[in-house]
This record gives sequence, C-alpha cells and structure tokens, in this order.
Amino acid sequence: MTTKFIPLKDHDTPIKVLFTGYLCTVGLGYLFALIQILFTHGMADGKFGLSVDDIVYSYYGNRSGTVLEQKLNGSMKDNAPEQERFKIMEWVREGADKDDYKDDGIDKIIESRCVMCHNKEADGIPDFTQFESLKALTAQDTGATFASLTRVSHVHMFGISFIFMFVGLIFSFAETTTTQYKCIAIGMPYAFLVADILSWWLTKIHPMFAWLVIFAGMGMGVSFMFMWATSILEMWFFKPVFIDGFGSRYLQWRDSAETSFADRLWFYLNVLAKQTKQAIVIATEYWLMHAWPVVKEWLKSLYTSLFKTGRRPE
Repeated sequence: MTTKFIPLKDHDTPIKVLFTGYLCTVGLGYLFALIQILFTHGMADGKFGLSVDDIVYSYYGNRSGTVLEQKLNGSMKDNAPEQERFKIMEWVREGADKDDYKDDGIDKIIESRCVMCHNKEADGIPDFTQFESLKALTAQDTGATFASLTRVSHVHMFGISFIFMFVGLIFSFAETTTTQYKCIAIGMPYAFLVADILSWWLTKIHPMFAWLVIFAGMGMGVSFMFMWATSILEMWFFKPVFIDGFGSRYLQWRDSAETSFADRLWFYLNVLAKQTKQAIVIATEYWLMHAWPVVKEWLKSLYTSLFKTGRRPE
C-alpha cells in the first residue's frame, strides 16, 4: 500500500530536531510532574510514595482529623521540627482559640515556618498572615474543595490536551505502527485524561474511586511512553532497532497473515459504533414522534396555567 505521509525516518534533519526537542522537553516535564505528585499527593498519609490512602486523603480527606493536622503529618512534615508541629496540633485539638494563638506562641511558629510561603503574595494557597485563613484549616479535613477541583480540572483539561495533541501529531508519522494501533494510542490519552479528572470528583464523593485515579493515570503514562519511544526510535534508530534489532520481530508479526489483537479490537469498535449510531437514530425518531408531542402539550398547558389564568397547576 502506498504511504500517504512522510515517515519519521525520512523527514529532513531540522524537522527531526524540532520533533525531538519537543518530545524531550515534554518528557522531562512529565517526569517532573510525576516527582511533584510524589512530594504532594504522595505525602498525604505522611509516608513517601503514592498509595491509595494518599489519593483518598487528597480528594476525600482524612475525616478523622483536621486539614492542618493532616498537612503537618503529611506534605508539610519536613518544614518544622516535631516539637513545633505537635504544639500546633495541640492548639488545634484544644479549639484553636484566637487568644491562645498568641499566648501559646503559635503565631511565632507560623511566622518563622509558614509565612515565607503562605503569604498574601502567594497564589492558590492560604494566607497565614490572616488568622481567619489559618482558622479555616482547623476544621475537619474533607479533602480538596469543589472550587479547587474546578480550577485544577479546567487547567489540566486544556494544558494536557495540547501536550497529547502535539505528541500524537508527531506519532502519526510513524510507519512501524498500523493504523489501528495508531488510532488506539492517540485516542487513549484523551479517554484516560477525562477518566482521571472525573475520578477526582468521584473520589471526593466516595473513597472507593481512588483506584480509578491510579488506573487512569497509569493509562495516560503508558500511552505517552509508547508514542514517545516509538517516535524517537523511528527518527534516529530505525535501522538498528527495526531492521537489525528486536523491532524486526515486531514488523514480522505485524505483517503476518494472522489477525492481530488490534485488528479484532478495531473490528469490534466499528461494530459498536454502528450499533450505537443505529440506537441514536431510533431513539431520536421515537422522541420526535411520540415523546416530544406529549412534552410539548404539557409545557403548553403549564404555560397557560401559570401565565394566562394566574393560577398554579395542581
């Protein structure tokens, strides 16, 4: 079959350098994002390393304690010695009284350990120069707020979608991958991105959805690494990998007469799409012919009852 695009290995060197520079930069960014997760969400239970409890505490909260205690035992643990952290937690458990805030020397600890980051110039974190902001964190820990989830969700939706769009665009020039595998690999990150962000909201409602956060994050990582590695190998190491190396066995398997898993999955996805389309057409026709006339008549009578007679319908 005639190739309808220029394979990655046949692009001009400046284009290869452009693609490689972008992929390497994004790859480093992805790595630092994973490290950042380990030092934030990964410390939610006070132990280094990401676990289900970390996800639950981050989104659902640790309902057995307060937000301030959870942070002092988790991601903020290394920012103050144990004696000072215990003194703050003791003040919280005794009611977080404003008078005791100064009498017990809590204000001095906050000024020396926390205000350097938690000040009015900081964006997105509480301002500890205001007692009310600190007091709000002495309530029960219910995890991320709906306001913060809304803010983070739309930022991730926009930002990560652009990252995967350009990675997928570069990967689409790969020639060692069939069209079916390309479609699956390019579409997977978007499906997992939606599942990942949706799982934050679901975990906020019930902790059992924490597993979905981990599963969706792993799915995005696997699809990213597959597209990233395939693109880099084809641009610079095509002959040693796909002609003389281990990749040659993959090409033999790809070109064999046997039906591959991707072919079978592609077939079932096409069947599912056709069935879904037929179901939508049938449901639309039923709605327009049977349901909509009834709803329209009911709305008309409701309008008449409310605005023509001035009475509420019984």
